[in-house]
Amino acid sequence: MEKIGKIPGWLERLLMPKLDELTGEVKAIHTRIDGVEKEVAGLRREMMTKFEAADGKVESLRKETKGAIESLEKVTISRFEAVDSRFDAVDFRFDALESKLPVMKKVAELEVRLAELERKVTA
Repeated sequence: MEKIGKIPGWLERLLMPKLDELTGEVKAIHTRIDGVEKEVAGLRREMMTKFEAADGKVESLRKETKGAIESLEKVTISRFEAVDSRFDAVDFRFDALESKLPVMKKVAELEVRLAELERKVTA
């Protein structure tokens, strides 16, 4: 029985340094894991910052593009309106000419008759 009482002390002296060494390695692994977690969190924050900045740039470009399109639309509409008003003016002139054509035709006929009468009178 005496030997049985000595075995646990012997095991303890043999295993305790190994257990202490394993405990230290586990603590070192935990420290490394914590460091990796911090790096991952830092990278995540950095990526989120970059994504937010890119989002801001995209939104800014979208607003600029929308404004440019609206401006272009206004210019195009105003030019079409200007062209349309010119066509209205030309159409009005053609209408005025059309109304004058019968009168001009009658004047031309009268000039021909007048010329005939002048020839008859002078003959």
